[in-house]
Amino acid sequence: MRIVQITPGSGDNFYCENCLRDRALVGALRALGHDVILVPFYLPLQSQDEPPLTEVPIFYGGVNVYLQQKLALFRKTPRWLDKLFDCRALLDWAGRKVGMTSAKDLGETTLSMLRGREGRQIKELERFLDWLDADENRPDVVMISNVLLSGLVPAIKERLEVPVFCLLQDEDGFVDGLASPYAEQAWELMRRSAREVDGFLAVSEFYDRLMAQRLKIPRSKRHCLPIGIPIHEYSPAPESPAVPTIGFLSRLCAEKGLDRLVDAFILIKSEPQLAHARLRISGGRLRSDEPLIRRLQQRLEKAGCLDDVTFSGEFSFSARLRFLQDLTVLTVPEKSPVAYGLYVLEALACAVPVVQPAIGVFPELIAHTQGGLLYEGTSAIDLAQALKPLLLDNEKARRLGQKGLQGVRLHYDIQRTAERIMAIIESR
Repeated sequence: MRIVQITPGSGDNFYCENCLRDRALVGALRALGHDVILVPFYLPLQSQDEPPLTEVPIFYGGVNVYLQQKLALFRKTPRWLDKLFDCRALLDWAGRKVGMTSAKDLGETTLSMLRGREGRQIKELERFLDWLDADENRPDVVMISNVLLSGLVPAIKERLEVPVFCLLQDEDGFVDGLASPYAEQAWELMRRSAREVDGFLAVSEFYDRLMAQRLKIPRSKRHCLPIGIPIHEYSPAPESPAVPTIGFLSRLCAEKGLDRLVDAFILIKSEPQLAHARLRISGGRLRSDEPLIRRLQQRLEKAGCLDDVTFSGEFSFSARLRFLQDLTVLTVPEKSPVAYGLYVLEALACAVPVVQPAIGVFPELIAHTQGGLLYEGTSAIDLAQALKPLLLDNEKARRLGQKGLQGVRLHYDIQRTAERIMAIIESR
């Protein structure tokens, strides 16, 4: 089959679980012999040291989307001018500014994209449909990375008459974060366009239940399909680190609980037995995250802990592998329920145990892999108490990591995920 996978890019600015998930899935589908084209929207796809999976143009370039939303003039400009705004350097700059757009602009643009042909980016839609309908690109099936792209679906089906499948992962957090009335209107538009989607592939049982309710998806269209990782690319360190080391791998922001972890680390360092503990932080950032990071560094310096904390700006695959192999335990103390938790799978594939809040997907991941600990509560004290047993008992941490490694190999191999996806598509 020829499959087109549409994926919003993150511009290489932070650890984007959706981008990494889609790259890995495309690779697994290709390994099964399918012709898969990965199409980036908005910003370039995360790659760092990884080779590009496709050489296709960026569609709905972030700068053009913004200009066409704000000014009617740019809805009529010729393609040669639009192409200038799609250049990599300008999109990289725009990517670093993500998060600084006003709530009103973000809400209006989201609604416009969900309206498809009725939105202000109709010129971008027609350009994409023309490319998709060309003989060398025409797919047998289209997959969209999330339901925020579902405004495309009616036009794709009308023009190409092919099935469209939609992955579901953490859209609710973004939509619920829009100012009112944009959030309510976005949910209504997504429910409307969801009727045109042939099947939904939720990345966890937790998220399957949540989105079935919020989008009113009929049971016949729902598939729970935990997305795995390419297991063979990961390898544990030959031995545990000599110094107890906590790791954080995600975007460096408050929503991911980085501030809570810093406070927990300061508490941990006050324990005489753990005075030598280290904290390693990686995952990238946006411009809007910088003030928080500076405040946390000042807090660490005031507590006398800054020298034992490393902030790494590199999060390519090879860098992540080195990072994970140097940890005793990994935690990303999310403040809201999440659907996926790719960093959990990556840590366990390196035999590094995890400590996570008992919300969202994490109880499910721990039940399937047996590779970590869950904790209740939302304070830094709660997190510190959950981390200390593994930092104080290296053998316990190592046993838990080995269990997790076996569990992730058994339940989260992306090649089996790809086989299941193709079975679902072919049975339609």
